[in-house]
Amino acid sequence: MSTPLTLYRPGLAVGRDAQALHRAASPEFSGWLEHTRPAGGCSRPIRLTGTIAAVDRNTGRITGRLHTAELPDRTLYKACGNRRESVCPDCAWVYRGDAYQLTRCGLTGGKGVPASVGRHPVVFATFTAPSFGPVHHRHVPRHTCRNRQHCDCRPAPCRARSNAGTCQHGQPAACFARHDANDPRLGQPLCLDCYDHAHQVVWNYFSGELWRRTKQAADRRLAARCRRRGIPKVGVVTASGKVRWVPPVRVSHGKVAEMQRRGAVHFHVLLRLDGVDPDDPDALVPPSAGITADDLEEAVHAAARQITVTTPPHPDRPQGWSVAWGEQVDVRRINTASDELTDGKVAAYLAKYATKATEATGHSSTRLTPATIDDYADPEGDHLARLIDACWRLGRPTHTDTSSGAATADHRQDSLDTKPRPYAGLRRWAHMLGFGGHFLTKARRYSVTFALLRDTRATYRREEDDEPADTVTVGTLTYIGTGWLTEGDALLANTAARQRRESRRIGREELAHKAWLTGAAE
Repeated sequence: MSTPLTLYRPGLAVGRDAQALHRAASPEFSGWLEHTRPAGGCSRPIRLTGTIAAVDRNTGRITGRLHTAELPDRTLYKACGNRRESVCPDCAWVYRGDAYQLTRCGLTGGKGVPASVGRHPVVFATFTAPSFGPVHHRHVPRHTCRNRQHCDCRPAPCRARSNAGTCQHGQPAACFARHDANDPRLGQPLCLDCYDHAHQVVWNYFSGELWRRTKQAADRRLAARCRRRGIPKVGVVTASGKVRWVPPVRVSHGKVAEMQRRGAVHFHVLLRLDGVDPDDPDALVPPSAGITADDLEEAVHAAARQITVTTPPHPDRPQGWSVAWGEQVDVRRINTASDELTDGKVAAYLAKYATKATEATGHSSTRLTPATIDDYADPEGDHLARLIDACWRLGRPTHTDTSSGAATADHRQDSLDTKPRPYAGLRRWAHMLGFGGHFLTKARRYSVTFALLRDTRATYRREEDDEPADTVTVGTLTYIGTGWLTEGDALLANTAARQRRESRRIGREELAHKAWLTGAAE
């Protein structure tokens, strides 16, 4: 009887190809490939060690136990789950698919959301930041291309001026260049010294508060319109048994943040108009016929014009900064006769930006610390270096009691002013240029949750692996490291994951083609 040949394990110095060949030639390669399948494709999987137990759901008795020392590589691999495409493309691909399903379910129904939401009035709004100084930009007055993603139309001059002069710092105040789509000057200020970097990072930091108040203003404007049109409030019974009278309509939203090249964030928002069922307040019902998409569109425009947030006092600016939306607030309807915007296109658009962060600006880093800040921040450096420096400078410990700031009549503004060290988070989010919010958020009633989608996927995998339905897997695991053991392992696992994805894609296309042929034959 022949014994398997014992091969040495090549180290990092041997190279990726030798490492991959060594792994593929080992007798347990098939088992290792199956073991790494849940994390296959992940750029930096989490390695865990510990015990995995199978517990009977009905009795609580442990029916099986497995230690990770018995597994290949003596470890358990788990995908990192990072949503950022620049960090892990495979996990971002999964997140993008979940974001697409989450967004589209709020438009068409499905996965527990009633299909009747497809008849609710919906608008797609884009809220941009104001100007903090002139920057190089690319504007195409009239598109003749068929695909905007590969636009080759001739742009207009960047900033043409008949009386082109210089700013107070001696920099040209005009730009006559017709920038290409990949021109590195796009988003860069014409004059770094004229540009208000401090105001921009403060705007990014408080943009979440600006959005919250804008949403409230739109809700209140719609409620006022219902009162004028004689649509009564709805009585809802609370958990304590009391009746609470609420407006007959409410707005549910799904929102994605996008970082522009200049480093200012703007929001793409789906706003859906819902009614209120007095018997079931959590139910999704159509709004009253007296309130239409025209009213929703007008309320969004009015709220964007009306709302302004005055930030708390800062030693560098005792009167605070004014945070408001820019002039370019675009509100459009979807699923119109022109089919320019469909629910599928909008959902794919939002899902795409849900996996991005500051990559459009050219900056990408982890959270900055006092030990690393000097590598990125420079008050005399380029545009990004000055933005990061502004975050670090404004977020410094000021030891200033802001509770004694100027009182305001607005209680919400007063509560914002009395928050201790309201700018301290700028240092925490300096790597995000001041923006500390989630890149994808939604109202609770808008759609399903990411947790539900992940649980559904996990259940499907358990059924696919023929795991008993009355058994629960309980793990007692400890983190031991991040990443594959060798570059060869990463190559093999990621290649197998790509092949599985491609196989599933071809299978879906075949099923869709078969369904189309069946429908055509009928």
